[in-house]
Amino acid sequence: MYKREDVRNIAIIAHVDHGKTTLVDALLRQSNIFRINEKVEERVMDSNDIEKERGITILSKNTAVHYKGTRINIVDTPGHADFGGEVERVLMMVDSVLLVVDAYEGAMPQTKFVLKKALELGLNPLVVVNKIDRKDARPLEVIDEVFDLFVELGATDEQCDFPIIYASAREGYAALDLDDDMISMIPLFEKVIEFVKPPEGDIDGSLQLLVTTLDSSEYVGKIAIGKIIRGRARRNQQIAIISKNGDIRKTTISNMYLYDGLKRVETEEAYLGDIVAISGLGDVSIGDTVADAKDPEALPFAHIDEPTLSMNFMVNDSPFAGQDGTYVTSRHLRDRLFKELETNVSLKVVELSPDSYEVSGRGELHLSILIETMRREGYEMQVSKPRVIMKEENGKTLEPMEYLTIDVPEEFMGPVMEKLGPRKAEMVNMTSAINGYTRLEFIVPSRGLIGFRNEFMTDTKGNGIMNHVFHSYDKYKGDIPGRSRGSLVVFESGEAITYGLFNAQERGNLFIGAGVPVYSGMVCGECSRADDIEVNICKKKHLSNTRSSGSDDALKLVPPREMSLEACLEFISDDELVEVTPLNIRIRKRYLDHLERKRAARK
Repeated sequence: MYKREDVRNIAIIAHVDHGKTTLVDALLRQSNIFRINEKVEERVMDSNDIEKERGITILSKNTAVHYKGTRINIVDTPGHADFGGEVERVLMMVDSVLLVVDAYEGAMPQTKFVLKKALELGLNPLVVVNKIDRKDARPLEVIDEVFDLFVELGATDEQCDFPIIYASAREGYAALDLDDDMISMIPLFEKVIEFVKPPEGDIDGSLQLLVTTLDSSEYVGKIAIGKIIRGRARRNQQIAIISKNGDIRKTTISNMYLYDGLKRVETEEAYLGDIVAISGLGDVSIGDTVADAKDPEALPFAHIDEPTLSMNFMVNDSPFAGQDGTYVTSRHLRDRLFKELETNVSLKVVELSPDSYEVSGRGELHLSILIETMRREGYEMQVSKPRVIMKEENGKTLEPMEYLTIDVPEEFMGPVMEKLGPRKAEMVNMTSAINGYTRLEFIVPSRGLIGFRNEFMTDTKGNGIMNHVFHSYDKYKGDIPGRSRGSLVVFESGEAITYGLFNAQERGNLFIGAGVPVYSGMVCGECSRADDIEVNICKKKHLSNTRSSGSDDALKLVPPREMSLEACLEFISDDELVEVTPLNIRIRKRYLDHLERKRAARK
């Protein structure tokens, strides 16, 4: 067995917002990757626009830093449960993980999810208690919580004997003890080199590399990224690509790169333990094995959890179709969805008809990020209400359940519990207040969480924090009441006018303001009653030559409710669709014609 002492491979895992990407920033800055006068953005690893706007990591990223002659390959992973498929597969190419935990929030649902995946793969985690510079930090209690979590997840004695680093990624320091001087990240670098096992294996055996991530470039096409498990790889080497179904095809490595900071650096040769990017392999997929051409041997691939939520993507057929988008036909939509499958391993696409596709993913956020990405690329489409994926087992219907954690000020506990009752939530734990916040833990059907976030934020006046993660499949919990209010539906096509809107706002909350083009059958607001009401918001005031006193006072409109893509997906009912274009997001009735809607309702 050969030990590769000059390389360490680690992934950074944590709950969302516990500081993974900021920690990578600090490690990059302190390993002299950047020039002294170079201006560097914060959270430099969150490279795409949606990641920057939302402050979350969606795609795992690779980087490498050098410390005392050792290359430390670092993989930054997402924190949201919806991108769990991304976490599961990248853990295949590392030898240890840094489990980052917030010094105030402690162990959260996603901490449990990512830690469980790491422990199942036999990795020994190193725990980083981050944000110790917070005023309300409670690092020692958090360590106890983390230890309890290790025990609960069935960690081995070796895994439970984890080293602890106290850090503030934002301030750029780490220490092994709370009383030590907090100066730099050096204690973390030292601990990684001491604690993380170097890659081991047969360096002289035939090549084996598992493709765990794909990238693409306009110039060289697909780029396969993975760790060399055995042997060595050279440029222009003859190789075999073994697909997941066992097919083998021969090709050649045209270019190979190692990571250095945020850049990829070309290399002639790479060895056991290196994380490399290879171009020129043609049509390669995640889960394929790159092996020696003479002695091809496949590697096993991680099992990726099944999708729990699906929705229909359809060609846009509204009266405003084709006004904003570049890609509007069914062929464009089909090609784009099937291209997404190559890199998005936890997504599934089924063609229902030439104009309609069923897309299944890990949650509302997973699917809404795909829709947002496509609309920014110039695609137009219509999407249906998300619905959960049921399973049949031994003649029983099973549905996905979520583990929901809510942190809420005590005065809002009542309304929250009241709303979760009809949604079939079952309370499993309640922890007393930390700084006035009480933690409530529930097991709730995934169906019950669709549309809940908006109500929750209203009920807690924006003070509540909710997180949920897939728990298990369990027997069907019965009907959950849908939306309690109807929609305000536009009566005729035209442009919304202040006079018409003023009359309509008495009927409910409006989503649009004056001057917005609308069409018949479009939804312009939420009705204050349970039924849909048609409103004429294009109605002008009739002019007459008599003036009555007081009638000409300026009409005052209530500001319309801003509807984001997620808010629209949560709002719509089964007979409505969200029309998504590069410039607009609209809600519409599935049947635009008034009579057709009546017929469909009767059926």
